[in-house]
Amino acid sequence: MKPFSSRFEAGRLLATKLSRYRNHPEVLILALPRGGVPVAYEIAKELNILIDVFLVRKLGVPGNRELAMGAIASGGLGMLNEDVVRAFEVSEAEIQSATDTERMELEKRERLYRGTRPPLNLLNRTVILVDDGLATGATMLVAVQAVRQQYPARIVVAVPVAATETCEKIKAEVDEIVCETTVDTLYAIGAWYENFTQLSDEEVSELLNRASLIKESTEKL
Repeated sequence: MKPFSSRFEAGRLLATKLSRYRNHPEVLILALPRGGVPVAYEIAKELNILIDVFLVRKLGVPGNRELAMGAIASGGLGMLNEDVVRAFEVSEAEIQSATDTERMELEKRERLYRGTRPPLNLLNRTVILVDDGLATGATMLVAVQAVRQQYPARIVVAVPVAATETCEKIKAEVDEIVCETTVDTLYAIGAWYENFTQLSDEEVSELLNRASLIKESTEKL
């Protein structure tokens, strides 16, 4: 028996640990697509708070795209791993080319996921960053640093499962971290879910739209 039947169940469990944020108008959730969206959807629904997506795109080394030499995130922040850039002798032109390609993909996905809704304003708000798990934590660290550039009041990270060392590393970078389950070694996040099916872009959009409609309906009550 695995700890979580699905990302949705994991989100409901996390919501109980975040209950103090229920109905708070200055709190919002940013989900890291795609896996973080169903987790965040359940938290947003249970706590009646706003939800949006926050994308991070890896910049792959030319000829070895799985190896990250940096990343870009929503809001335009770009980061480079100078050690990797030097080790693989990546040129400025190659960095720019990779950045342009990934920025186009990031903007495309933001339009796809968000539709006509503008990005949420993070200034002076409590931002809860959500994903379905943390192995190395590299993507979440980029997200945290990118969110910080928009001057929120607090940054909270919430995940169902995380490697203990990674959880401690992220903890040093944020105001609060909530890890439902921590393990010494986390090789594969999917190993902690009975159902770890990848969501389609359409399913991500549908969940975000549904969450928005639920929030609007509660505000009218």
